[in-house]
Amino acid sequence: MISFLDLKKINAMMREELIESCTRVIDSGWFIGGNELSKFEAQFSTYTQSRHCIGVANGLDALSLTLRAWKELGKLKEGDEVIVPANTYIASILAITENRLIPVLVEPDAATYNLNPLLVEAAITPRTRVIMAVHLYGQLCDMPALTSLAKRNNLLVLEDSAQAHGARQGDRCAGSLGDASGFSFYPGKNLGALGDAGAITTDDDELANTLRALRNYGSHEKYKNLYQGVNSRLDEIQAAMLSVKLKYLDEQTKARRDVAQQYMEGIHNPCITLPLAAGTPVPSLESHVWHVFVVRCERRDELQQYLLEQQIQTIIHYPVPAHQQQAYKQWDSRSYPLTEAIHKQVLSLPISPVMTASEVERIITAVNNFACEV
Repeated sequence: MISFLDLKKINAMMREELIESCTRVIDSGWFIGGNELSKFEAQFSTYTQSRHCIGVANGLDALSLTLRAWKELGKLKEGDEVIVPANTYIASILAITENRLIPVLVEPDAATYNLNPLLVEAAITPRTRVIMAVHLYGQLCDMPALTSLAKRNNLLVLEDSAQAHGARQGDRCAGSLGDASGFSFYPGKNLGALGDAGAITTDDDELANTLRALRNYGSHEKYKNLYQGVNSRLDEIQAAMLSVKLKYLDEQTKARRDVAQQYMEGIHNPCITLPLAAGTPVPSLESHVWHVFVVRCERRDELQQYLLEQQIQTIIHYPVPAHQQQAYKQWDSRSYPLTEAIHKQVLSLPISPVMTASEVERIITAVNNFACEV
């Protein structure tokens, strides 16, 4: 079986360093808010070209706490609107509703699956305060267009960079393209911890200061609480692991791009739509880090079953859109045709930095041999 993502094999590449880092933390006797966290935050802020990195417990908290901090700073209030792609993972939307803000769902661009700036502009109302730019599947949104639009309308831009570690536009990196950015280091991410972990990056000193308190019970100084904060801290062991893995991120991204290029050049099945539909070129090599390689097929479920029979594991990102989830049953009457079609048709093929050439070729052959007609 070709697994969708072999985390055991990926981590084995760095096994000795990971064990050494874990041992160092155990021997230090310091497990929360110590040198390992400070070290990783400094490294990741440098990597993302941001003034600040604030480690938190997970990617959802990274988004939620950023919105919460803007509320504490008076930049947002309950009932304000946040524009967000309708086809994103539900975590993006949960962060908005958790803060009693209003998600405004916008259909994506049909080729990139990311926010369509024209539709974003059409969705802006007097209550709009934030554009959440979700870099879905590892490809950056059109940030020049979105940030220009935000500037004209006095809006904040929050990057959801949970799938875009290391993606770049020009000389700028994901995490430094908006007012703030939320990252997830869930184990399956391109930069994955060995458990839950997340971070926020920003150039805003006041925002960073507020976030450092909010993640720690609302406190900068023990037993003195400025805010009704939460406990959302990136622990020492996960920070140490991430420091090791960050060193290999660019190398592993290159390996992912190589696999993606082979797929793009090798898959020719007429009933399979490759990423960047209709042959639309990738804006630049650096703008996509291929967290997942997503194809579309009208007979998606049959394709997935066929590939499973060929001993190839695939995953659907994502089977049910947020507006059709029980959690948001109040949205049952809404219709987002493109989003709904995407969720019915998308299938993610295996892609990772440890795939072999023979595995990639086997997947390409299997996809090309899938019968378009029943």
